[in-house]
Amino acid sequence: MRASIPEPKVGDLIEIFRPFYRHWAIYVGDGYVVHLAPPSEIAGAGAASIMSTLTEKAVVKKERLDDVVGRDRYQVNNKHDDKYSPLPPGKIVQRAEQLVGQELPYSLPCENCEHFVNELRYGVARSDQVRDAVVAAGIAGVGLAAVGLIGVMFSRNKRQKQ
Repeated sequence: MRASIPEPKVGDLIEIFRPFYRHWAIYVGDGYVVHLAPPSEIAGAGAASIMSTLTEKAVVKKERLDDVVGRDRYQVNNKHDDKYSPLPPGKIVQRAEQLVGQELPYSLPCENCEHFVNELRYGVARSDQVRDAVVAAGIAGVGLAAVGLIGVMFSRNKRQKQ
């Protein structure tokens, strides 16, 4: 049984902790969220749900929050309220509900569920998990390059001593 979590407020961003990634939805009231869901996005699918991110189209769905979350954990995360002014809750809900049922382009780096909900709440499409993955890949790349450079230098030094 899930611990009691306070009811989100209309217009809140809901971050759902799926294995290996975060799924995002926007709360529209009465226990419902609107979210951009690739056709194979299944709540509680475990590691298999990562495959849902490898698609080119997604559908805007209005579903019960509990159904979307499944067995996963979630939290309200309006993390950009300090950078951007949220639109009025009524406007957020109106914009979200107008899109329900539509099929939209889906792209992990530039048109994913996090971009979608941030666009609804702030009018700014952005995805921090994509940015964070790019930064992490860059740091890993720099680290691998440094290790390679050290290896080359060590190898040269060893040859010069022989």
